[in-house]
Amino acid sequence: MAQNTLTTDAKGFYKLSWLQRIGFGSGDLAQNLIFQTTCMYLLFFYTDIYGLDAVDVSVMFLIGNIANVIWDPVVGTLIDKNNPRLGKYRTYLVFVGIPLTGFAILCFWNGFAPSLLYAYVTYISMTLLYTFINVPYGALNSSLTRDTDEITILTSVRMFMANCGGLAVGSGLPLLIAYFTNEPAEGLPKDPAAWFATMCIYALTGLALLFFCFSQCKERVVMDASEAANVKVSDLWMEFVKNRPLRIIAFFFITAFAMMSIGNAAGAYFVNSNLHGTPDQLSIFMGLGSAPSFIFMPLVPIIKKMVGKKNMFYIFLTIAIVGMAFLYVVAKMDEPSMGLVYVAQFVKSTGVIVATGYMWALVPEVISYGEYVSGKRIAGIVNALTGIFFKAGMTLGSVVAPAILNFVAYNPDAIQQTPEAEEGILWLVCVIPAALLLLAMFIISKYELTDEKIDRINKEIEMRAGR
Repeated sequence: MAQNTLTTDAKGFYKLSWLQRIGFGSGDLAQNLIFQTTCMYLLFFYTDIYGLDAVDVSVMFLIGNIANVIWDPVVGTLIDKNNPRLGKYRTYLVFVGIPLTGFAILCFWNGFAPSLLYAYVTYISMTLLYTFINVPYGALNSSLTRDTDEITILTSVRMFMANCGGLAVGSGLPLLIAYFTNEPAEGLPKDPAAWFATMCIYALTGLALLFFCFSQCKERVVMDASEAANVKVSDLWMEFVKNRPLRIIAFFFITAFAMMSIGNAAGAYFVNSNLHGTPDQLSIFMGLGSAPSFIFMPLVPIIKKMVGKKNMFYIFLTIAIVGMAFLYVVAKMDEPSMGLVYVAQFVKSTGVIVATGYMWALVPEVISYGEYVSGKRIAGIVNALTGIFFKAGMTLGSVVAPAILNFVAYNPDAIQQTPEAEEGILWLVCVIPAALLLLAMFIISKYELTDEKIDRINKEIEMRAGR
């Protein structure tokens, strides 16, 4: 057994220790503590605390995401072309993580409220810096090993820890804000100082985890330095044209992240306005958006072996749609039961977590496929492309949510929203995300890279290189 492992390792099919797997996963936990907080709560902070108009926020989010579409290819190219002494990809976790932390904290400071200029500077800076973390971190996955089983385990650990971050943000953040304020509130407290203190804790914890991820990850499968020197921004377009599996996951990412962005942005509004929930109930509801990961993400390698890659997507996308339909029905009751709301949220989240979590395991596959076709292992550029895809989805979400809130005349100062406003919020939480998941199911049906095909591709690449 040891001899086989040694031989496999020599060909790039490395097996990692559990400390290394956890170290890699801690990078996504860190990013969730920092970036997921902005995804889930920054819209609410801007409209209900900072004092910005929802339309202005929508435009700002749109501009930020457009800037990132331009910025991502530049970042991907720079990362692929350069080989920093401390590691091709992991270096950026430390040196960009520090300013990212600072700007994330400043996004939740209302010292210049309601200055739109200040919001633009801090938000855009934060998103651009996040790209310089997210792209190299994504490239790390494909640089640690070629082994498909190991990548499945890595992705499961990564998503498990990412959802730990999601739980900490969704469930823990409302409780921590409530802890830091004496302000009595029905729903999420609106004390600016409490929000700022909470973000300081989350962002600094995230920075410490980025340092830990740096310490445990080592790039093993990377492009030769001679090839790296020839990487150009135009390689991004060529990769997209030649790599059909990449194009398929592009549309899957866009659809999935639009779904998540819309649902996450509307969660606080749903509990506050439709259910008139308490901070504790909001904490439970948002926490259930991540809780199923603790049960199901460790089981992903087993489930995939039992039903296959595609069937796993079909099963869990269907579960998510059923959960959203159930949540809609419960919310329309004259007196919605919070217990049934929690059940529906758990079912919905189970499907979303597994389906959208495992999709990250497809990225190393399309990187290897691209290397097989073109001879270049441009992990940075491919992850920049996936960054564009998920930010395109986030853009849709960031535009749709405030636009619908504005369309249905949501009033942040009203104790009781109009029936139209409540229905609009419900569409954001249930109906639109369910429609997007149906589209995602169709898209993933076109993906043709089986585990067997990827293993053959990786072995041939290693043979070409003489390893």
